[in-house]
Amino acid sequence: MHIPEPVLAPPFNITRASHTVLRVRDLDASRAFYTELCGLVVSDEDSGTLWLRGREENCHHSLVLRAGDRPLCERIGMRVQTADDIRKAQDHFGSIGVATQIVDVPFQGPTLQFRDSLGTPVELTASMPLKERMFMAYDGYRGAAAQRADHWQLQAQDVGRGLGFWHPLGFRTSEYTYSEDAAGVNLWGVWMQRKGNPHDLVYTNGPGPRLHHFAYCLRDAADLVHACDVAGALGYGRRLERGPGRHGISGAMFIYFRDPDGHRIELFNTHYQHIDLEPPVGWSLDDPRRADQWGLPAQEKWFMEATEFEGADPALPALTSELPTLEKFLQLA
Repeated sequence: MHIPEPVLAPPFNITRASHTVLRVRDLDASRAFYTELCGLVVSDEDSGTLWLRGREENCHHSLVLRAGDRPLCERIGMRVQTADDIRKAQDHFGSIGVATQIVDVPFQGPTLQFRDSLGTPVELTASMPLKERMFMAYDGYRGAAAQRADHWQLQAQDVGRGLGFWHPLGFRTSEYTYSEDAAGVNLWGVWMQRKGNPHDLVYTNGPGPRLHHFAYCLRDAADLVHACDVAGALGYGRRLERGPGRHGISGAMFIYFRDPDGHRIELFNTHYQHIDLEPPVGWSLDDPRRADQWGLPAQEKWFMEATEFEGADPALPALTSELPTLEKFLQLA
């Protein structure tokens, strides 16, 4: 399948996935989950908001939790290189008819907010206050000791449309999934990156836009297993939704948990660098190894359930296929 050639001189410089803003019903329950199980560090808090970061991160936050009546993802946040990139981004989006606004966000300063071509709410920031990196404070490690935020996977009603929006902004495709039929080649998923590993932003086919999961990188496989043990000890064992296993796409070892509101977090390690110019890897939808090199398939709810974005009503995708679920696997066993 043809994936466009990389855009090496985008109109402004997005550097990486930065932060996720979630709405939760019980801030205390969410704080316990993300600090005691996932191992994130609290940077700041007030009566209605909690700002957290990974142990390796010195930027103020990579996860923002806001108290509310209904669980949602308010937006995903990306970093740009400089404040001038905020202005360049606003000019670029204005030139292609994308509405934007610049707002002052706590611990971010001037922040550009917009929606992509699928309706995903996004914000760009160029600066955050710096906090101490805590990755060598081993005496304070908790649970999985998540080190840093890495990527999002979003469900998209039209994967090609998502690729078409982000590709001109310098996002490079590392891997993708496809199928072929009499009408041609269909794009089912695309893994795009800006920071030099396989992905910052992933779109996979499904009712969208919705946040399927956000992901944090761990030190090693031992931390994955330790996180499962800690989950059992803290009463979160049933919140382990998938894994441990190893993906074919990206090659990462993984586990997935659902937080008290049902938001899905992936804890993973061991994916690769994707810095030099190289062709993306294509995976046929018929190849089950794309999802699992080993380990059991995902439950049906892993495919069907996701977090809605604020102000975005999910639309059904045009493409449909039979899902390779754990339930079907057990029926055939």
